[in-house]
Amino acid sequence: MRQFWNWTKNQEAGTEELRIDGYIAEQSWFADDVTPRQFKEQLAARSGDLTVWINSGGGECFAAAQIYNLLKEHPGKVTVKIDALAASAASVIAMAGDTVLISPVAQIMIHNPATDIFGEVADLERGIEMLGEIKESIINAYEIKTGLSRAKIAKMMDAETWLNAKAAVKLGFADALLYGSADDLEEVVFDRHTPAVAVAAAFHKKLKPKNPGVTAASLEQRLHLILH
Repeated sequence: MRQFWNWTKNQEAGTEELRIDGYIAEQSWFADDVTPRQFKEQLAARSGDLTVWINSGGGECFAAAQIYNLLKEHPGKVTVKIDALAASAASVIAMAGDTVLISPVAQIMIHNPATDIFGEVADLERGIEMLGEIKESIINAYEIKTGLSRAKIAKMMDAETWLNAKAAVKLGFADALLYGSADDLEEVVFDRHTPAVAVAAAFHKKLKPKNPGVTAASLEQRLHLILH
């Protein structure tokens, strides 16, 4: 299995850096006796301050949870640097940083956990309950880092929210930019509902319906039904 992390040398600082790149755990973290142990042993062999670079679209939430815990337990200061993307499970790992820095061209994405569920009604109900509990555990990591309310974080996850660098800093998912200042950037928060809202508003403005009951909100609701 391809290892999703590697260690690199920072020649200028004379230190090693951990790089998490690509899909996190290509097979179940539970079903793999080797990979979790290797990661834990390699991290334990390092002491002192640690820099963690992240460029990942996510992966398995249980792998991310253990990596988050291992980084939080690391004896030195952990600085997370997001150079392109920290999405889904990778965003959870990013929250382990004592300091989180994000590139001005990078993104953070948070969303609800998902899984494949097969079986009868009771199996599906248990799966739904499990996903709810997993979501609550993920919210814990975001809440500790950002200080945002659980309700706000939950809504952001429901909407599959993408944050550019300035929005990530403003909302507390990151502490500062890797390069430059967040003051120089435009804040962008994008979620999967945004296109429907924009399209509905545009249609409403163009059509100028005579029926006062036809609002942009009602058009948006119809559009969501069509898209789903």
